Amino acid sequence: MNTFDNFNLTKPLANAITEIGFERPTPIQAEAFSVILSGKDVVGIAQTGTGKTMAYLLPLLQNLKFSKQLNPRILVLVPTRELVLQVVEMAESIARYMNIRILGVYGGVNINTQKQRVAQGADLVVATPGRLYDLALSGALQLKGINKLVIDEVDVMLDLGFRFQLTNIFELLQSRRQNIMFSATMTDEVAELIDHDFITPTKISIAPSGTPLDTIDQSCYEVFNFYTKVNLLAHLTADKSEYRKVLVFVSGKANSDRVFAALQAKNIADIGIIHSNKTQNYRFKTISDFDEGKVRILVTTDIMARGLDLDKVTHVINFDTPNFPENYIHRIGRTGRAEQQGKSILFYTEHEQPAKERIEALMSREIPPADFPEEVEISNQKTPEERERTGLVKNPFRNEKKKPVLLPGFHEKKEKNKKTNKGGSYKRELALKYKKPKTKGDKTFNARHKKK
Repeated sequence: MNTFDNFNLTKPLANAITEIGFERPTPIQAEAFSVILSGKDVVGIAQTGTGKTMAYLLPLLQNLKFSKQLNPRILVLVPTRELVLQVVEMAESIARYMNIRILGVYGGVNINTQKQRVAQGADLVVATPGRLYDLALSGALQLKGINKLVIDEVDVMLDLGFRFQLTNIFELLQSRRQNIMFSATMTDEVAELIDHDFITPTKISIAPSGTPLDTIDQSCYEVFNFYTKVNLLAHLTADKSEYRKVLVFVSGKANSDRVFAALQAKNIADIGIIHSNKTQNYRFKTISDFDEGKVRILVTTDIMARGLDLDKVTHVINFDTPNFPENYIHRIGRTGRAEQQGKSILFYTEHEQPAKERIEALMSREIPPADFPEEVEISNQKTPEERERTGLVKNPFRNEKKKPVLLPGFHEKKEKNKKTNKGGSYKRELALKYKKPKTKGDKTFNARHKKK
């Protein structure tokens, strides 16, 4: 059996791992440890929940020695503030018996406070690209000492538009460094980043994106419209003994707010919501309440929930069908973790049927359909988007110009009154003389080059 004893960890790391209760490494941890330890560039492709964070932290901390220098030696870039805190917590947990300084920096808080903290020195910095670049430009944070760079959840980072910041950060780093990247999917943008900035990386692929976890029981409901989905969601989650910890994925912030408000109107109290428009403190508290069981149903968007370590999620409900099938894989990967059984439910309308078929094609299997409950009310209420979709009628005369309506007393102008403004007389004379429009500057030029 593969255990952490095979890693030959330093005594401080081994003691910390034992105290935390980790017994054996996950496949991605077992594959990545020796490769990262060797100093090679690494590209890891693994699903959410496979232990990616510890897969790169363990070998990096294994080689990290005590130093009094103020500038950091290891940089970990993640896309969101929540992930910064999560990675920092994990790093501090496994490095509890090591004399190293770990610092997390992210936007949404006073930058001067973070500058003061940076000035005290750090060995490992976990940061979002935007705030890291701001600190580097201000001179508060020196990046020339970085010899290990980790980019975690790089596909999300690129989705959020951080490519420009990443490019600028690379220019501030020393060229001789080890690059480590982890992603859930291999998109064209990710491949381009690898080709441009990595040197013959070793690729590690665990649980490809098209393969759903075996511990997830999938099903789907065909639903008439948005508010019927709300009625179905309220009906299913009314069983609190079955639906103990539920993640509800909704595409877009506006629709997330709409779902949350509709469920609140049904007197569902144990519900929370997170998306990028919510304040940082609100998001932290909501996630904490969800972890502690104070919030049973958490409505969220794809971006916000990616990479978050949410334990013991019993159900993932896809309120809508994502356009990109990979996003469905990320969503359902939130349940069925740590070899526990989980359930995933997909709601789809007739309009979303093609997206559902793309998901099934990616997984090479059909999502089993479930019978729509008779007691669930089919709503006639429609969202503005649904009203627009159903109200579209092709008008063959739409692009034709409307004929002007002639009012009584209308008459055509006489020919002599049909004048157009051609500019002043001098301008007209110039145009006739030189056969082309002239500007004020041309006047001097033509005077000098006038034929004699």
